[in-house]
Amino acid sequence: MFLWESIAFGPIHSRRLGSSLGINVSPTDVKICSFDCIYCECGWTLRKDIDAKNFAPADIILQAIEAKLQKCKAENTHIDSITFSGNGEPTLHPQFPEIIDGLLVIRDKYYSDSVITCLSNATQLQNDAVRDALLKIENPMLKLDAGLPELYQLINRPTIPITMEQTVEGLRHFHGKFIMQSMFLKGIIEDVPFDNTSEENVSAWLKIVGELRPKRVVLYSLDRETPAKQLVKVYKAELEKIADQVRALGIEARVYE
Repeated sequence: MFLWESIAFGPIHSRRLGSSLGINVSPTDVKICSFDCIYCECGWTLRKDIDAKNFAPADIILQAIEAKLQKCKAENTHIDSITFSGNGEPTLHPQFPEIIDGLLVIRDKYYSDSVITCLSNATQLQNDAVRDALLKIENPMLKLDAGLPELYQLINRPTIPITMEQTVEGLRHFHGKFIMQSMFLKGIIEDVPFDNTSEENVSAWLKIVGELRPKRVVLYSLDRETPAKQLVKVYKAELEKIADQVRALGIEARVYE
């Protein structure tokens, strides 16, 4: 498990986004997240409190991003996506909307052809300002890893009071103007076997996908070390079978290994 040690990092090659310049608006010394996902590359969420004073101010973050983009531009570095990821859930930053507004200006100044992506667990969509900010960028990539409420809780282990139904309701407000990202995996957690590729879960998940009609669905599985140890990767052939069911709904689906 690892944490990013800077606000702006990379660019790195992303299997989903190409050349991706990472943006970490979370602290550099601890993961702060509203989920404690069993597969998170940053490890378990050890700090459950979410306090505004733990986050760097928006102006400091924007200065770091601009300095990094200036350097990349001077070195003729190609960037496909400027991507919010980092050490936790980016929309928890208390000034997330201000950061988005500032980044849009900076992006247009240095890398106008690059898209802005936010990898989000979709737990803050009840906040109108967060939702409006996400709608300003090209790629709000919002997570839904299950179609059954019990699997949502088991896989994502929320650290705040939130249900799958509340997350889905938040996604409805996007009227399809988002990318859904879904992790598929199997394994055993606390002696409980699970499999979110089961017919029951996939059927329930597909029903939600059909109702929300995102502009794209991204399916993927394990690629890096995970904090939970009894997890099993789902391979491309099986992911493609699920993706084909999404395509049958008239919705674009992409599979990444």
